[in-house]
Amino acid sequence: MATVKPFIALLPAKDKVHLVASKSVDSYNSFEIKYKIQSNPYTFLRIIKPEFNQTKKSRPNSPELLKKIKSKFLSFIEEDIFQLQQKPAFYVYQQTKDNHSYTGIIGLSSIDDYFNGKIKIHEQTLTNREEKLMHYLEVCDFNSEPILMCHPENKIIDDVIKNTINHIPYFDYTTSDCVRHKLWQVTDTNTVKMIEKGFGEVGNIYIADGHHRSASSSLLGKYKRLQNPNYTGKEPFNYFLCAYFSESQLKIYDFNRVISDLNNLYELEFIEKLKEKFEVIDRGYETFKPTKLHSMSMYLAGKWFELNVKSEFIDDSNPVSSIDAALLSEYILSSILGIHDLKTDKRVVFVNGTKGMEELKNHVDGGKMKVAFGLYPVSMEQLKRIADNNCIMPPKSTYIEPKLRSGLVIYSLSHS
Repeated sequence: MATVKPFIALLPAKDKVHLVASKSVDSYNSFEIKYKIQSNPYTFLRIIKPEFNQTKKSRPNSPELLKKIKSKFLSFIEEDIFQLQQKPAFYVYQQTKDNHSYTGIIGLSSIDDYFNGKIKIHEQTLTNREEKLMHYLEVCDFNSEPILMCHPENKIIDDVIKNTINHIPYFDYTTSDCVRHKLWQVTDTNTVKMIEKGFGEVGNIYIADGHHRSASSSLLGKYKRLQNPNYTGKEPFNYFLCAYFSESQLKIYDFNRVISDLNNLYELEFIEKLKEKFEVIDRGYETFKPTKLHSMSMYLAGKWFELNVKSEFIDDSNPVSSIDAALLSEYILSSILGIHDLKTDKRVVFVNGTKGMEELKNHVDGGKMKVAFGLYPVSMEQLKRIADNNCIMPPKSTYIEPKLRSGLVIYSLSHS
């Protein structure tokens, strides 16, 4: 059974929440960050980028910069931009985008569940990045963006959510990207116990997005335990902030690849090499999007192609090598184009599926890229099978929504 617990949160003031909560800093370019910080005194980006108006900058990830982030965070609390809640609570969160709603529960996961495998992973983390994020957490002392988790359907959790969203939400606002956000605070003792009971029944939970943040929070907790040998397990460092959605509430998009060259091959040579392991169908000038597993789209020289992997080259007994991202990597990117490490090869650009196949075409038609590949999305069953077998997906295999906002609900490691 999974341990999921309520917590005392820091929430933005109701009249400022639409100004405070922001998308992840990595989703903005430098111009957007500058504009948002200059035009909005309440944006959470001011905490993440505390030196935005200073000529002298601290070294990235330096103790000096992390202390400034912590100081700016504390100033938001002092100015009542963030308000400490009085009671432990769960939070029901709903995001509506393009007429589709995602609804889940925000609470805390235990680092013990991460270490003992009740929290399942499907992505390999980098030790260096884990350690950087751990030091960030150690100094800054807060979780500002929930890790996205998914879990099997559970009637108790579903009933609590259905009953809760019939009430007036604590927050209800729409952002400039036409996404509506609602948040309900759940403090009733019986309801809290029902949520805990429901999660106790679901068995394993799966990280959908946030592997490095989960790893770094667990690493910090382990480090704090060594520093505090008499820890009880109730200390804030034993937990980290998560948003839990049932499997039906998440949407997995394709994550596509655009490549800058053909590894010194002519276009016709390249296509002939593809035919060794793929059925290649010329789709002409009309955009082609894959509609089934083991079918890919390719945009090359102004035309679209359908690539179907020949059955003899598919091993469905292997949960990783049978997903399309792995087949593309093995049979095209590595063997033909000489791209062996997707994490480091600069010839590869990743394009998430929310941008559509036209974005792939635009990359190639722009002249800097040579060929693009569109993939059929990984299914939830494939993701779970990989995680349950302790396997790891290739990099950038999934793009999962909803994307959660930073600064909407904060778990403070010193205020809890």
